[in-house]
Amino acid sequence: MSYLFTSESVSEGHPDKIADQISDALIDHFLAYDKNSKVACETLVTTGQVVLAGEVKSDAYLDVQTIAREVINGIGYTKGEYMFNGDSCGVISAIHEQSPDINQGVDRKVADETFESKANAQGAGDQGMMFGYATNETANYMPLALDLAHTILKELSAVRRDNKEITYLRPDAKSQVTIEYSDDHKPVRIDSIVVSTQHDDFGTEEEMLNKIREDIKNIVIPRVVAQQPEEIKALFNEQIKYHINPTGKFVIGGPHGDTGLTGRKIIVDTYGGKGAHGGGAFSGKDPSKVDRSAAYATRHIAKNLVAAGVADEVLVQVSYAIGVAEPCGLYINTYGTSKVDLHDGDIAKKVSAIFDLRPYAIEENLKLRNPIYQETASYGHMGKEHYIADKTFNKGHKNELTLQGLEFFTWEKLDKVEEIKTAFGI
Repeated sequence: MSYLFTSESVSEGHPDKIADQISDALIDHFLAYDKNSKVACETLVTTGQVVLAGEVKSDAYLDVQTIAREVINGIGYTKGEYMFNGDSCGVISAIHEQSPDINQGVDRKVADETFESKANAQGAGDQGMMFGYATNETANYMPLALDLAHTILKELSAVRRDNKEITYLRPDAKSQVTIEYSDDHKPVRIDSIVVSTQHDDFGTEEEMLNKIREDIKNIVIPRVVAQQPEEIKALFNEQIKYHINPTGKFVIGGPHGDTGLTGRKIIVDTYGGKGAHGGGAFSGKDPSKVDRSAAYATRHIAKNLVAAGVADEVLVQVSYAIGVAEPCGLYINTYGTSKVDLHDGDIAKKVSAIFDLRPYAIEENLKLRNPIYQETASYGHMGKEHYIADKTFNKGHKNELTLQGLEFFTWEKLDKVEEIKTAFGI
């Protein structure tokens, strides 16, 4: 019997995502100037105020207020009428030194500098379980509903920044996509699309809503459809139910409308409710925190397994004890879609021989000590393309620093496919 599945996304101007981006900008600056920094920083944003809090162990000194303001302005909060402006908001810092009790299990001294000594010495930054997921229903191995929800808001943001076809948009927005699946779990059609976007006050409520609904359906959605392969384009039809700003006008938004906090959009950040989530947020955490690094590592495993043809859909779980290098366990679920003659437990044993899931090994293999995290903090940490680029910090200031050839989204690389095929005889 067919069923409906829904995922949502939020824009970079959503209050929680502002907080995530500020926290990850701080992570990047600490890592840029001291790659051994240990950081766990949280951000709160509300009307005219930003509060930074957390724990840091680093040789770097940062002007955290300036970094926060630059992130806010970059998102688009640059006008006084938004009641949240990067140039005028208050920024309070309550960041302090990391507890040595926590750090001692992560930074143990090693007898020598070999990879194995370091890998066995560096324990997990916390206990917990992390999940990675992949499916072959999209080209980037992501769930379709979430992928479309992200794409809608990325196009809405592009139109806002271009400020030509639509000139009234403000940064805060949300989207939601509901897809009908057949009983064999294949997408059949898009049932409904929800878009709520903040906007200027430019007329009566009826005039504003009519204009916004017309522009979303006739400008933004066609741009989304144009990016899709033919089989996904076929899912768009005249029967889709659109709910565009369904509560009415949306002038008051951003941190003036709702308080934002780091780490409150963990399902948007991952798989839109598909698979599973261990509960730990990513943003504001350096890669010694397995909440972040192991979630990336398990996505890397799941994506490569699906790409290699082991299964159509894969969920990977890894778990840790704080201060211990070796994982407590590795679990794999192929949801009955396995293409190899092995039980899921046997697949997990083979995967353990291919992927090193000790925290230091994850950091090294995925190059996670690089300052690459602000780019992850909106429109999902998973499903984006791996790329190499230069990145500049504190541009225009006396301590300006440019790092060249940084690799972004290394966990999205399909660099283990051939090794997996060999191991599984595919």
